[in-house]
Amino acid sequence: MSRLFGSVRARATLAATLVVAVALVAAGAAVLLSLRSNLLGEAGTQAERSAREVAAELAVGTPYGELSLDVDDRPVQVVDGDGGLVAVSEDLERISGTGVAAVKPLPAATGERGDDDRDDDDDDPGESLEPGEIGERTTVSDGSATIDGDTEDYRFAAVPVETRDKGRLTVYAGAPLSAEHGAVDTALTVMLIGFPVLLAVVAWVTWLVTRRALRPVEGIRREMAAITASEDLARRVPVPGTHDEVARLASTTNETLAALESSVERQRRFVADASHELRSPIASLRTQLEVAAAHPELLDLDGAVQDTVRLQRLATDLLLLARLDAGERPADARVDLAALARAQAEGRAGVGVRAEGAVAVAGSRGQLERVLANLLDNAQRHARSAVEVSVRREGGTAVAAVADDGEGVPAADRERIFERFVRLDAARSRDDGGAGLGLAIARDVAERHGGTLTVGDAPAGGALFELRLPVA
Repeated sequence: MSRLFGSVRARATLAATLVVAVALVAAGAAVLLSLRSNLLGEAGTQAERSAREVAAELAVGTPYGELSLDVDDRPVQVVDGDGGLVAVSEDLERISGTGVAAVKPLPAATGERGDDDRDDDDDDPGESLEPGEIGERTTVSDGSATIDGDTEDYRFAAVPVETRDKGRLTVYAGAPLSAEHGAVDTALTVMLIGFPVLLAVVAWVTWLVTRRALRPVEGIRREMAAITASEDLARRVPVPGTHDEVARLASTTNETLAALESSVERQRRFVADASHELRSPIASLRTQLEVAAAHPELLDLDGAVQDTVRLQRLATDLLLLARLDAGERPADARVDLAALARAQAEGRAGVGVRAEGAVAVAGSRGQLERVLANLLDNAQRHARSAVEVSVRREGGTAVAAVADDGEGVPAADRERIFERFVRLDAARSRDDGGAGLGLAIARDVAERHGGTLTVGDAPAGGALFELRLPVA
């Protein structure tokens, strides 16, 4: 069963068919109930009409023997105030539903009653009628009757009439319900035959429509499977020209593939650059150790320590970048950016700090320390004589600016310097210039804290780095 309805087409077809089936059943039930109600109402109207015709004859004093009781072979009973049958239609063999099961009139009903024999209706609980008046209220009931051997269901109407010489009489007349039963049965038969056919048509049409609608999705799936098999992230899925949800899905998929391709390419460059950066100090350290093994007196201990420190710093930077790329969330602690700047500037020659009181931000103290340390290292590396750090608050933003009096950063390179392993000065040695990860780490940390890091022109002509973070 799970395999049968394991596709969207099958589930959509089943859902549409079930919805239509429920709607058809509800509509069919409503139609049958309405049809039955209308036919029962029509039968009641016919029965009342027949009863009132007989009641009208009784009201004008027509003898029992001359009443029109056999019109359209419908059962008619005339009952006196005592519940006795005084007149009945011919060939009536059995009746139920009128409250009077008799089918033969009383012997006394063959003659006319005198005034002395008239029933006293003063105690009658029904509506009060004048002699010769027919009651307005009609009582309707369902029952059956057998006429000349044929038994059918009837709807009976009871109409009271006040006669001048016979007292209060009640006329029961019935209308057959065979038409109602036949119409309802016919409608039910049509529904039982037509509904399955209609549901089959709905299921077939839904199956075809969903196949056409999901055809682009299948194309996207096949292309994604091919991309996964080939590992070629440069490929893209086809985008249908329908401008609907499927087209938006294809566009979003292509955007995801583009972002994934960019991320993979970035990681490849990162690994390649990291391997390249690690190779030099490792090779230098190995050379020194090999020389020391052969000639201990030639061991350059200071150079070995410097290479080891450089390896340690590079490994630390690479580890931090890996954690940032993995989406590590910074801590939510309150950090005084001004105090942090003073602590990082302490002991650095030529570095001055200006702060307008305490400026608190939320984040990781260690990572923010790393940002300020990297910015100060970069500024000292390029400054001629002085570096100035200023911390201030601008509305809801904390700003930490690091300015130097060096040559500055060309406008064309102000974004490129934040890329990993980028050095603008090709002639600068690796030992003096670092690995080119400091500014990249600083910007990544700033963005992880909901802020920005930009570079511009300093008042003294050098570079001005501005770190902007939300105030805590």
